[in-house]
This record gives sequence, C-alpha cells and structure tokens, in this order.
Amino acid sequence: MTLIELVEAQAARLQEAGVSFGHGTTHAFDEAAWLVQWALDLPLDGLDEHAARPVSASERLVVDALIDRRIRQRLPAAYLTKQAWLQGVAFYVDERTIVPRSFIAELLADGTIDAWLGAHTRRVLDLCTGNGSLAVLAAMAWPEVSVDGSDLSEDALAVAKINVDAHGLGDRVTLLRSDGLARVHGPYDLILCNPPYVNAASMADLPPEYRAEPELALAGGEDGMDFVRKLLQDAPAQMTEDAVLVLEIGNERANFERAFPTIEAVWLETSAGDDQVLLLTRASLLSS
Repeated sequence: MTLIELVEAQAARLQEAGVSFGHGTTHAFDEAAWLVQWALDLPLDGLDEHAARPVSASERLVVDALIDRRIRQRLPAAYLTKQAWLQGVAFYVDERTIVPRSFIAELLADGTIDAWLGAHTRRVLDLCTGNGSLAVLAAMAWPEVSVDGSDLSEDALAVAKINVDAHGLGDRVTLLRSDGLARVHGPYDLILCNPPYVNAASMADLPPEYRAEPELALAGGEDGMDFVRKLLQDAPAQMTEDAVLVLEIGNERANFERAFPTIEAVWLETSAGDDQVLLLTRASLLSS
C-alpha cells in the first residue's frame, strides 16, 4: 500500500463513521491526510511528494490506531496531534482551549485591517485569547506593536504562554487574566476579539467534536450576544480616540443586528463571506 492509498482508505473510514470536521479541515480527505502524515512523522504539506511512498504493516497499525481514536472518541484532530495551524503558523493546543480557527487570522495576514491603523497604532489587545494564536499573529504582523492577550480561563492562559514562548515573543506579548475588559491595561489602539458567541439552540445541536471544547469559550447565551453586549458597553473606555474593535461573531449576524440595530458596523470579507467578522470604531460605539 502507498501513502496516498492509505490516506484514501482512512478518509473513507472517517466518512463512513460520520465524524464532524471544522477544526482545521473541512472534509474527510484533508483530515485523513493530516492524521496519516502526522502519525508517520512526515511533512504535513508533502502528500504529493510522498504519495507513492510504500507504507509498512507496522506503520499501518500506527495509523489505524490513531484513526480508531478519532472515530471512537470524536475528538478534534488537533487535540490528538496537539497542534493546530493558522495562516501557516503552528500552534500548540489541547483540551484546555478551543481549537484556533478564527477568521480574524486571515485579516491579520492579508492586511485588511491595516487601512484603519497607522503610526498611532502601538498597543493591541487580543481579548478572549484562548491559546494565544491571534496575539502571536498580531505581534508577527506588526513588529512595532506590543500585544496583550487576555482570557478569563487560567487554563487557556497556560496554553497561550506555551505558544508565546515557542514563538519567542515573551518580550512583546503580555498575558492577562481578565473577565472581559474588567482587568485589562488599556487604552488600546486595536482590540481583536473572537468571543463566545454560539446561541443556545446552536449549542444544543453541536456535534461531539465541538462539545469536546471548553463551553466557556463557545456559549454566548440565548441569542449568542451575552458577552458582546457587555463588550460593546465597556469597550470605548479601553480604546484610544482612533481605535477600532475587530469582532468575530460567526453565524450570528442576524442576532447581532437585532441586538444592536443602530450601530454602524463595517463587515469585513473573509474566506467564509462578509458576515462573520465586523469592525467598529470607537466613534460608532459611542454614537450607537
């Protein structure tokens, strides 16, 4: 059996088992490729190069055991590999945080947010930092800024520290424990936030892979806007005059617009469309 044949066989197993995706991959083939190559200690981007590589019987047993665990435990693949990728950057992750997948990462990488920034942009807050990936990516995108990453969860902050240290950013990224904006050290020129926003009905329908993640980082109350309401109320006091807030709300645009009918938001284009991430100026928050 070759590597590509093994990947195809394992993809069929995942498909037949009805596992859910969305934690770094969107379909069975990509997930199988990731897990097979990780199990065999091969480059994750080297499938084409190694497609014809023979796979030994002992290697098949290793892969079978990993896929068995993925199917049986219904854990996100990232929890099995202890690694997730955003914009080509590797991050450590485990069950103490959600698997990083924020579309804000795209906006940091492609410069979309840069139009609202300038020489005044010196201090950035990544609110609800989780495993610290957006804080790290912000520090990489803008070498001249300092970044605070805050989270209510001490467990999440412990994971974030692993990533900040792994990327050598301990001198520019500070981690803070804070319930929302209560104990952050503002004001900031830019606030990034991927908060808990999943509404109650959607939470009840989540597949096991998502239920394996910390509920604290997902559940946003009846309409998904509990955290966001408090955030938008408190944010102006933690923002400089020209600051902006970049907020991810997933599939909750309709609930956001019902909750904040007068607010002027700029909806930002991502690979998932223009209804997942929005930008708010301090002036728009004060006038709503």
